[in-house]
Amino acid sequence: MWAFISYASKISMSKILIRTMSQSTSIPKKQVRIRDHGYDDYMEIEKKMRKVLGFQELILSQPNKMISTSRLDSLSRRIGFKQLEAGRFILKFPHVFEVFEHPVQRILYCRLTRKAISQIQWENEALLNQVPEAVTRIRKLLMMSNTGRIRLEHVRIARKEFGLPDDFEYSVILKYPKYFRLFDADETRNKYIGMVERDENLGVSEIEKAREREYREKGADAEDVRFSFIVNFPPGFKIGKYYKIAVWKWQRLPYWSPYEDVSGYDLRSLEAQKRMEKRAVAMIHELLTLTVEKKITLERIAHFRMALDLPKKLKEFLLQHQGIFYISTRGNHGKLHTVFLREAYKKGDLVEPNELYLARRKLAELVLMSPRKARIDTELIHYRRGREEDDMRGVRGDYMGDDFQIKENGRTGEDLDGVIDVSSSSDYSDADDKIGVGQSVLCD
Repeated sequence: MWAFISYASKISMSKILIRTMSQSTSIPKKQVRIRDHGYDDYMEIEKKMRKVLGFQELILSQPNKMISTSRLDSLSRRIGFKQLEAGRFILKFPHVFEVFEHPVQRILYCRLTRKAISQIQWENEALLNQVPEAVTRIRKLLMMSNTGRIRLEHVRIARKEFGLPDDFEYSVILKYPKYFRLFDADETRNKYIGMVERDENLGVSEIEKAREREYREKGADAEDVRFSFIVNFPPGFKIGKYYKIAVWKWQRLPYWSPYEDVSGYDLRSLEAQKRMEKRAVAMIHELLTLTVEKKITLERIAHFRMALDLPKKLKEFLLQHQGIFYISTRGNHGKLHTVFLREAYKKGDLVEPNELYLARRKLAELVLMSPRKARIDTELIHYRRGREEDDMRGVRGDYMGDDFQIKENGRTGEDLDGVIDVSSSSDYSDADDKIGVGQSVLCD
């Protein structure tokens, strides 16, 4: 009797151990998000830039590309500013916004600085120059779709992430009829972008290219990472023994490419479901590589969920793979979640930056530049003006005679030597201050 009880207890204990081991060798479904302050700080800068961009658009929408300070408060409420917040806001960024006195009306106005206008022109040029790359991105996105089509409105919402101009429906989609077609779906009456023809040369994901490069460099040693992703866990992420085993098993698990048609496979088996789960990781990975800055909000990924066969609980799914993706809640008042591709960033910058990314980061540099430097730049500008005026006085004095003196405000030219006007914070020249009411600030 006792022998039977002891035998039964041994069997039950062995079952518990087997169950524990089997659970520990699979990646846990629920993971606590570990903060990575490098990405969170990046989003805090994005938060400031978002406000600056809204204010820039407001200024550029005005007839003369400038706003009087009397109308500043009322107009800024359209873009989410509170009462009396706009005035304090523009003074924080003297390298982007300039307050000046109108030469005719003698009232204060706000306009963009030359540095800000130069940055906008650079970004617009970069946006136009990379349109062929944007065409390739949309073609690859359509190839990833299970139906070969994507809703136009979903692409419009994420156009900035994909590097598309605001009028991309006409300047990109309709301009390349050999690649795209626009049509209205019968079942939903929504407008869709359709794929004209598949190009198998585009059907290779970025992670597959990285594995191929690694295999050529390391040869047979890279066979173990044939189906693996680049994993870089955030600082403070606790990795236990069994978690390492689970990740090792998951990395060796085969999966179908994001560009492969899986409609002909039987997806009811457990093995097929595991492959589809890993394929979903590859889908999001490839979607992030198609963006300009290798980041996109979780809510915009959700727009493509049905087309790309992604899981319903996207946030929980991405938290399972914190070594591949990072979700930041900063910079959006906690309302939006920004997903970063971890391998694409190093020390807060893209590993392989592009021209459009560099143009956008130039605005971040202007936003972060201290007001003290703006004052120093202004002093240097006015110092150079003073030197030029002194030289001109000397030339005029030599030409008109030794006893000729320039009088200004009751003072002679000799009395004015060494006086530098630093009352203005403008980085425009004197010629710019003579612009009339009907002329544009952006004119050459």
